[in-house]
Amino acid sequence: MIKSIENVIVIGATGLVGRTLIRQLSQNEKCANITAVVRKRDEELNHLEKVQQFELDDFLLLNEQDVSEYTHAFSCLGTTMKQAGSKENFYNTDFAINAHFAELLENMETHFILLSALGANPKSPIFYNRVKGELEYYVKSLSLYRTSIIRPSLLLGQRKEQRMLEDATQKLYQRFSHLVPNSFKYKPVTAEQVAHTMVDVASTQTEKFQIYDNLRIQKTK
Repeated sequence: MIKSIENVIVIGATGLVGRTLIRQLSQNEKCANITAVVRKRDEELNHLEKVQQFELDDFLLLNEQDVSEYTHAFSCLGTTMKQAGSKENFYNTDFAINAHFAELLENMETHFILLSALGANPKSPIFYNRVKGELEYYVKSLSLYRTSIIRPSLLLGQRKEQRMLEDATQKLYQRFSHLVPNSFKYKPVTAEQVAHTMVDVASTQTEKFQIYDNLRIQKTK
């Protein structure tokens, strides 16, 4: 049985994909309520229909009551090594918080949609990819009602915070994008494409567990 997107909760709501996702959900006729978990109240989210903000300094303090009664739970939460400042801090955000959020959903009839990354692999020599892979592996081991994992390549879009390497890569790609074939699995995708994919799979997936790679995201216009 596919649940209609009626009542959703989102962590990572103020990031590039999170904001885009919430904007799309707010325009979805079937979606009646959107809870955005934030560390501090966000002015942009204040102006979106159907959105209520749940302020919490530490997302590890989320409990089962906080996440109950939702049809769908989206995680767009993630950071970078530069923002985190250390491998430990990166792990504590990208793995620990996401794992905790997923654990709270065990034995609930809630569809969990996780934003991961292309290259996620628990055996990867690259720390970023290894943490993403370990998270995916852990989430799959839980007793969740339904799980979707989204693996985009480089994300295109305007972030509030500056990421110099990503910004430079975006500018380079935009200059030569016409030379990149659609069949190239590493082709960058927009935040709109990723968010649209998340909404789409939340509405259509029937399998208990499914991974959606970058080629699938590219098909979203």
